[in-house]
Amino acid sequence: MKRTGGELLAEQLIAQEVKTVFGVPGIQLDYAVDGFAQHRDDIDFISARHEQGAAYMADGYARVSDRPGVAIVVPGPGLLNAGAALSTAFATNSRMVCITGQIPSPTIGRGLGMLHEITDQSGVLKSLTKWSGIARTPEEIPDLVQEAFRQVGSGRPRPVGIEIPPDVLKATTSATAVAPAEIEPTVPDAGEISRSAALLRGAEEPVIFVGGAVRDAAASRALAALAEKLGAPVVMSRNGKGALSDRHPLALSRLAGVPAMEAADVILVVGSRFITIEGKPFVQAGDRKLIALNADVADTGAPRAYDERIIADARLGLEALTAELGEFSRAARDLEPLRAVEQEKLRLIAPQIEWLQAIRRALPDDGVLVEELTQVGYAARLAYPVYEAGTYITPGYQGTLGYGFPTGLGARVGKPSSPVVSINGDGGFGWSLQELSTAAKYGIGLVTVVFNNGSFGNVERIQQDTFGRTIGVDLHNPDLRTLAKAYGVEAERVTTPAGLGAAIRNAAAANQPILLEVPMTDVPDPWKLLAERSIPGERPAKSAH
Repeated sequence: MKRTGGELLAEQLIAQEVKTVFGVPGIQLDYAVDGFAQHRDDIDFISARHEQGAAYMADGYARVSDRPGVAIVVPGPGLLNAGAALSTAFATNSRMVCITGQIPSPTIGRGLGMLHEITDQSGVLKSLTKWSGIARTPEEIPDLVQEAFRQVGSGRPRPVGIEIPPDVLKATTSATAVAPAEIEPTVPDAGEISRSAALLRGAEEPVIFVGGAVRDAAASRALAALAEKLGAPVVMSRNGKGALSDRHPLALSRLAGVPAMEAADVILVVGSRFITIEGKPFVQAGDRKLIALNADVADTGAPRAYDERIIADARLGLEALTAELGEFSRAARDLEPLRAVEQEKLRLIAPQIEWLQAIRRALPDDGVLVEELTQVGYAARLAYPVYEAGTYITPGYQGTLGYGFPTGLGARVGKPSSPVVSINGDGGFGWSLQELSTAAKYGIGLVTVVFNNGSFGNVERIQQDTFGRTIGVDLHNPDLRTLAKAYGVEAERVTTPAGLGAAIRNAAAANQPILLEVPMTDVPDPWKLLAERSIPGERPAKSAH
């Protein structure tokens, strides 16, 4: 039976067990979108109001679900609009598949000024993804999609890209969908495991530092098992929050973990770039031993100086180390003094913490928080407890202002059984407030909190502190509650942490989209606590414990 390339694309996505596609339709995608229309019982197409929103939704979906998030956008400006989301997904190891249209095949690269043409679109897509490919004929679509999903699920997870010209989507073929490729995680080398286990066995004060690689429950259990055997504190980066429950006696935030790492004689770094915002290794080379466990060999090279490297999937590497240690065990040291110092430091940002505590109490353990570049969001990196892997979403080093609200929408679609809260400043929310329409249209029960201080608050503080004057930071906002209601989204104004907590609980029970506006005044500067720092290579003469 003949089918168009667009129909074949839909059938191959269904074969890959894709349930939802986020996108914005357009002329170069007509036959692809018609393929979704023909298979609407098997695949949901959620149409966003902006390509950036659609791509962020796919990222949010991927972060909380057990399958990749898929976005489809028109070429040229559509892909460029999606670029911020792709860069965020790249920074945070998100399994995102971006399908983009192209200009007609015979015109690619000729500079004829075709609709939506940009110079070297394939190069642009390549720069934002781990892997990308283009279909030149409809027969190539199944294998191309299969390979994209193999790539996004193998090694270090990062976004991938697919380009399909409109003539390829329109052309007919007798080709059919193919079975998904088997995905084999990177297995650790026995020698690397043996040498690394020997270092850990001989350590007096080992520490485990965890990045975003430990994002699912299975890897989290493997981490806990190794940490308990070693009696080792687990320090979690921003992207690694939730790798170990903050209730676990060995769990430490980065703030509490710095002195533990300074005293450590061996540090196992699991799935982290291990680089400060200044581009320096988090721990300098010195008399302590460093071990990398990472699926990406690029993250184990200079400027870091590792003594041992395990190139492997995080879960498999952690399980292999635990097995190699056998009956060995070490008693855990008391970490309460470190936590006491941390709590004393956090008093500096007590107003933000009150809001975070209200949100935490209102959410179950599996509730998801999507933080943003707002004063409460900055504090969340330090002071928001996370109890399950994959329930804290961050833009990572990309720091993409405005990502939070649409990413939260995608997370809510990807995890419909759990409440999701997106916290935003009024500045960042303005990037994508039109997606209130998407929330209402599809009944996406996201709780959206907007802390409204009428300015780009962080930029305002920096300008004032640096130059003694400000420019371009004051915002002229709409009445956010009226705006939300105009789109068909319920809205409330809350003025206290207790009121916010109650509103979140009520909204989660109602399972309908809601916007909660919180008037915000000046709060203490969190950046002294957030400042990244390198750990000196030489350990203190006497343990801090």
